Amino acid sequence: MLTAVLSTLVLAFALLNIRAEHVGERRQVYVFKPLTTLLIILIALQGTHGMTGAYRALVVVGLVCSLAGDVFLMLPRDRFVAGLVSFLFAHLFYIAAFTSDGGHVWGWTAALLLFYGALMLKLLWTRLGKLKVPVVVYVSVILLMALQASSRWLAVGGWGSAAAGAGALLFVLSDSALAWNRFVGEFRGAQIFILGTYFAAQWLIALST
Repeated sequence: MLTAVLSTLVLAFALLNIRAEHVGERRQVYVFKPLTTLLIILIALQGTHGMTGAYRALVVVGLVCSLAGDVFLMLPRDRFVAGLVSFLFAHLFYIAAFTSDGGHVWGWTAALLLFYGALMLKLLWTRLGKLKVPVVVYVSVILLMALQASSRWLAVGGWGSAAAGAGALLFVLSDSALAWNRFVGEFRGAQIFILGTYFAAQWLIALST
């Protein structure tokens, strides 16, 4: 019951944050964005799917790192690298969570994610400037995170692994759109897509606990 209430609040505050980003209400963004992630952390702490304490703890720490990334990316000054590092650590904790119970099937998922990552880097490469190395490292880590989550989904099955796998793939889509919007050019509805997929990704990963 509490998880359902928190999920409803996540949806409400996420929509308010997306609206605030869309219309340029920065003060509202400063409230609704971190608040949405805080509510997602509370969902992860519920642990309603019987996952191990280690899995839940790693996901929660990953979400806390994501909260730090949210704050860095929404500040008036450009703190993109700080945000990138925060989310890098978030993905490392997610990788640890997704490997904590074993059971993985690699194969076509690895090939698809490797192809996708190579394609994105090729499209962005000439526009990355001094950020080439940090972006390559970040792309490698987030793709590994998505691979671990999706292969665990195929190997283990069940609602929890399905939620984590879907969340990880949505995270890749969100960050891809964010990178395109920042380095190539803004596109219509960018914030709606980026934030919509981002909050959905974090919510699903939190539910996997």
